[in-house]
Amino acid sequence: MRFRTEANSVCKDFDPPLPSEVLDCIKSLRINKAPGIDGINNKMIKNLPLHTILTITTIILKIMTLGHFPTRWKTATVVPILKPGKGPTDTTSYRPIPLLPSLSKIAEHLILKRLNNYLKENNVLCPEQLGFREKLSTSHQLIRVVEYVTEGFSNKQKTGAVFLDIQKAFDRVWQDGLIHKLVHYKTPSYLIKLIDSYLLERKFAGRVKNELSSTKNINAGVAQGSKIGPTLFALYINDIPKQFNTLLCMYADDTAILARNKNPNYIQIAFNRHLKALEDWFIKWKIEINVSKTEAIMFANERRYSSFPPIKINDRIIPWSQECKYLGLIS
Repeated sequence: MRFRTEANSVCKDFDPPLPSEVLDCIKSLRINKAPGIDGINNKMIKNLPLHTILTITTIILKIMTLGHFPTRWKTATVVPILKPGKGPTDTTSYRPIPLLPSLSKIAEHLILKRLNNYLKENNVLCPEQLGFREKLSTSHQLIRVVEYVTEGFSNKQKTGAVFLDIQKAFDRVWQDGLIHKLVHYKTPSYLIKLIDSYLLERKFAGRVKNELSSTKNINAGVAQGSKIGPTLFALYINDIPKQFNTLLCMYADDTAILARNKNPNYIQIAFNRHLKALEDWFIKWKIEINVSKTEAIMFANERRYSSFPPIKINDRIIPWSQECKYLGLIS
């Protein structure tokens, strides 16, 4: 069931948006970004007079106090972009790029700022998640992995790594489950109500050249191309199971599990225990793993892959690979 509060219920820690915040957001907009379905581009917004910026500030204030995200800002225009080296006659050759209204992104930026402040002040996000967090990048997560493997080598240990492929991660978030987790983390009530409205009844329309399709409903997931989507996804998987003898590494939906030991049989036991816990958790929260794209690698002085014991997820063996790619780095 969706979270509901009275319209005038605003928590005591509510931080109203200021015109200076809106102005800073507008200054940071890039003029080469394509507009959303309303046709309002960033160049137009950058040239707005001060009294219009004050009006936008008032609108965003009302959005926060009423807990209602404007319906017209919840429709994405999806533009298909041909992937490099792919044939144009195959529909799978295209990457869908969602374009959201620019004004909605300004509102999202200010909402996200308040959500991030709460998450940081209350240490809500697990330390294993480094995705889209201030002053953290893929490099920091890769350093964790390299240090773990290097320390294993110095102790004459082998290190195994499993790289999970979460299927259409952002698109399949169970929205009611996400709201449940926001309540569990004691997120300020005005933010929960607002995020609930933000997720509800979103739509998209496809655009090819100047032709726009009819709109279709989006019943799951967090908005692709949005400011707030990655943080909402991070919150959704924030309670992912951990094990005492494995290392969990996450950057948004890129998830790796590492285990080390001198005996590869102990690595197998650690992996299978952790992967079984993950199976149950994935089912509970309606998350799907693409087993065919999930990979495993063993960091050892000798790489006799046939001799390493098998590991499984969803009763399917994850083959040991010669090399794997994680966060843009091939190992």
